[in-house]
Amino acid sequence: MIFREVEDPDLIAKARRGNVEAYNLLVSRWEKRVFNYLLRLVSNREDALDVSQDVFLKAYQSLPKLDDPARFSGWLFRIAHNEAFSLLRRRRPETELAGEPRPAELSPRLLPMELSLAVETALGRLSADQREAVLLKVYQGFKFEEMAEILECPVSTVKSRLYTALDLLKATLAPMQKPAFLKQSMRGES
Repeated sequence: MIFREVEDPDLIAKARRGNVEAYNLLVSRWEKRVFNYLLRLVSNREDALDVSQDVFLKAYQSLPKLDDPARFSGWLFRIAHNEAFSLLRRRRPETELAGEPRPAELSPRLLPMELSLAVETALGRLSADQREAVLLKVYQGFKFEEMAEILECPVSTVKSRLYTALDLLKATLAPMQKPAFLKQSMRGES
């Protein structure tokens, strides 16, 4: 673990006083996580880059409104959530890709790239609320209370969305066929 010379709350205090370098350091600490989160929400690299820039601009402009600097990450991701869903509302859902693999087509043994594509496809099949719960918990590591704050809903709702999504992902990504050695041993039992 790398220890930071200056913690986020200190940088926030400096940025509030007009220190642009302090804010730039905050951006450099958080930009990759925010971008990855947005990329999985909007599913387009250019859109994720644009929205990411909007997020950090709005965060800078709204920094004086941040009540508790210790909650910066949740606050920042709430802005990212709002910006992503603004874009998605403007864009509206597009039709499903015809060549998208179906669960029955998934091989029980996938190469890393195939597995990554299968996971992305499975995530794309979740509702927006479920997908975001998975992204915040699994990919970003937020606690349930932080997620509830970002999503502006009760913790019980966050848990329900997450566990439902994980069950759907498990069903989608579970191998559809038994391994060959099990099929052979079952034939011999007739």
